[in-house]
Order: sequence, then C-alpha cells, then structure tokens
Amino acid sequence: MSRPANRLERLTEDRSGQHSVRINIRWRICFEWREGDAYNVEIVDYH
Repeated sequence: MSRPANRLERLTEDRSGQHSVRINIRWRICFEWREGDAYNVEIVDYH
C-alpha cells in the first residue's frame, strides 16, 4: 500500500494498462501489474 503522497494511480491513454507511483513531483515509477507482480518497471521523467 502506498502513502497518499506517493499517489498510486492507474494510467490511461498511451500508458493504458500501467500504474504509477510518484517518486517526487518530476519522477514516477511506471509498471504493469499482473497476477500480484510488477512487470516492465521503469523510472520516468513525467514532465
């Protein structure tokens, strides 16, 4: 479970099927969540 400030989110549009957790205002960890495991994990400069 993430802290509210990290904002676990389900993504849409070109990242449909992925989720993200905020590292800070600029960076996010994006991943696909399947069967209890994270796949295709990447750190993304979101701005």
